[in-house]
Amino acid sequence: MAKTKFNIITSTCVPLPLENVDTDQIIPARFLKATTREEKFFGDNLFRDWRYNADGSLNKDFVLNNPTYSGQVLVAGKNFGSGSSREHAAWAIAGYGFRVVVSSFFADIHKNNELNNFVLPVVVTEEFLQELFDSIEADPKMEVEVNLPEQTITNKATGKSEHFEINAYKKLCLMNGLDDIDFLLSNKDKIEEWEKKA
Repeated sequence: MAKTKFNIITSTCVPLPLENVDTDQIIPARFLKATTREEKFFGDNLFRDWRYNADGSLNKDFVLNNPTYSGQVLVAGKNFGSGSSREHAAWAIAGYGFRVVVSSFFADIHKNNELNNFVLPVVVTEEFLQELFDSIEADPKMEVEVNLPEQTITNKATGKSEHFEINAYKKLCLMNGLDDIDFLLSNKDKIEEWEKKA
């Protein structure tokens, strides 16, 4: 898991205009027995059953196999990450190289798993999401700017922006490249000081 600090990300987008994408579609159950945390392994198997045909050949109709689309931002339909609570789904998204997932609704557990794996879930209105899909279709090279300090996402094709919510603690961790253990260790002196007083 790459603990990369977040600030402002400007990137092209990969569109996945499907609703109710569940964690079994993100990473099929058969990969949960893997004994590796190797990012490449999970990234290579992101959306496995959509990316590959039954014979193992590439499904040329699937967006990740279309060279027209690339970038660090996955734009997905409503209710992303529903189903079982497997953290492997967030590993696969991060392992593929996505830093941001945009949707109008995320399943709560999946949303937290993304945050814990340094992927930023950005919740936007359905209108803004549809406009993003339209902009990407019109110009696959269009970019979005995701500004974590300001908590804004901007469609650079239209100039429209929206504010997004994020837990203050998770924002601090993302901006400083800290996981929960790093955060505790960074406050070791304060914890020890409090222990002495208690």
